[in-house]
Amino acid sequence: MDRLFKRVNLHMTGARILLLAITLSFSACNQFSKKSDSGTEEEIVTEEVSTDTPAAEEDTTQDAVPSEGMLWTRYDESGELEANAEHPIARMRYKLIQSKVLDKNEVFMPLYPEVGKMAQTEYERLKPQIMGRTIPEVQSAVKSGAFSYEDLTRFFLYRIYAFELDNRTTLNTIIALNADVIREAKRKDSALKASPGMERHPIFGMPILLKDNINTAGMHTTAGAIALMNNQTDDAYIVERLKERGALILGKVNLSEWAYYMCSGCPVGYSAVGGQTLNPYGRRAFETGGSSSGSGTAMAAGYAMGAVGTETSGSILSPSSQNSIVGLKPKVGMLSRNGIVPISSTLDTPGPMTRSVTDAAILMDAMLGYDILDPVAFNVNWGADWYLKPTPNAIGGLRLGVFESLMESDQLYRSTVENLKKAGAKIIPFKAPEVEREGFLTLLNLDMRKDLPEYLNTQIRDTTEVTVRSVADVVAFNNADPELRIPYGQKLLEGIVADTTSEEAFLKIRKALLDGGRQFFDEPWEAHQLDGILSVNNLHAGYAATARNPALTIPMGYRESGEPAGLTIIVRGFQVPLAFQLAYAIEAIQPARKAPEGYE
Repeated sequence: MDRLFKRVNLHMTGARILLLAITLSFSACNQFSKKSDSGTEEEIVTEEVSTDTPAAEEDTTQDAVPSEGMLWTRYDESGELEANAEHPIARMRYKLIQSKVLDKNEVFMPLYPEVGKMAQTEYERLKPQIMGRTIPEVQSAVKSGAFSYEDLTRFFLYRIYAFELDNRTTLNTIIALNADVIREAKRKDSALKASPGMERHPIFGMPILLKDNINTAGMHTTAGAIALMNNQTDDAYIVERLKERGALILGKVNLSEWAYYMCSGCPVGYSAVGGQTLNPYGRRAFETGGSSSGSGTAMAAGYAMGAVGTETSGSILSPSSQNSIVGLKPKVGMLSRNGIVPISSTLDTPGPMTRSVTDAAILMDAMLGYDILDPVAFNVNWGADWYLKPTPNAIGGLRLGVFESLMESDQLYRSTVENLKKAGAKIIPFKAPEVEREGFLTLLNLDMRKDLPEYLNTQIRDTTEVTVRSVADVVAFNNADPELRIPYGQKLLEGIVADTTSEEAFLKIRKALLDGGRQFFDEPWEAHQLDGILSVNNLHAGYAATARNPALTIPMGYRESGEPAGLTIIVRGFQVPLAFQLAYAIEAIQPARKAPEGYE
């Protein structure tokens, strides 16, 4: 899709400064031209759907011309909602797309003058040097003088402004930007110039986006909920580690509200604060996955060098797979959860989401650190630069378990497995053990009923701005204006309040679920002496969550409809480096990822 960038004058109210504006003009987007192959299991929800999708629809977005002093204005979304009214996936029959409370002008105006400093010719010069490149390749280019960290940061801002301010391409992904990020990038350039030979972490100077349930000083942390819209906090532990190692926090991204533990059967990627996140591989055609929806779509659209998501059960694996990127759900305790809005202290973990295996390993390493305030944290020591040392022919001789059911039902999975077999892997099909998962909702209910109040009572700076102190308070707050705050209801939050399970029963349920998760993987591992197990998307995320096994998903290819699919590598608890070695090898054997059309 062609884009024409041209200069216009914008008079900012009060300041009366002439700025350079980016105006996009391109052919109408065919937003509903692809069909969805299958439902997606998000967190605890599994939905089987038809593979038939209505024929392509005309672009129903109405052009909206911003008023003087504005970058963006709301548009009439009724045509889009009507077009999705009979979508085969019930939870994609949206009630709304745009947030009713977020004004994008407030998000985008502060950095607008900086974006205006980049000419289109400079953007086009930088594009092949940044897009499709790994962090080490970008670092080499910076050190050679091809461009600076400031240029890199402004490049991503340029893309964000170009796509997110146009209602025909917006993914509703960005909900906050760091107003100081250009100044911070300049300081990285100065540090590099002053000490060019100094050893630095590869994350140094790399623009990173954070899921908006991760505390970040200087930006609100909302979890997508209106109740937390004015929530100001200090940095989460992992954000401190990122900054300590030189990362540039570019901004915050949308998510499924309360990490998708709020409503039942509602759209993934929806939050009252951010609106409906959309998938760049098929806006309104394919689900974004969730709950780290914005982290996935931002990476797919090329908005930063990396993003951080969080997972309870599927919330990194699902959006990574749905957006054709790499995502790691680490073993619980490898990364600190301190300063992250919680669902479950039993299962929650942050993790990296990137466009390449190398970048995911680098981002993972940049967040590592032992946090004494996280009760399940432990030290991780895989040796220096473990993330930059792919082993040649790492897959040769490895024993990889594959699900018989997926070999029969999933052609893309089957062909991928055949490619690995040709590369020297020993493929062992197995039938998945039958394991009960009864009580999973109860586990989440009682964890969140305890964990969320702890966050609300210890992390919030201004308790007059954020008045909720418990799940019951959140439910009551939402019920005061349900049309605005909970258009899809809050069945799961209400279930937390209503749950009468005793502490004794809860502990039995928790133990049974953790034991069952381990059994699901231990049986085939021990029976066949496996090095790893291969799955698809987040199909077995719930078992990996309760087993506390790391799971790393990488792009596997695309369905006939164009919908992305991920190959998920599951390994034993402390074998994250092995998972990355496997992923490096598979990425080399079949480099499956393609940028979404129109967001190249």
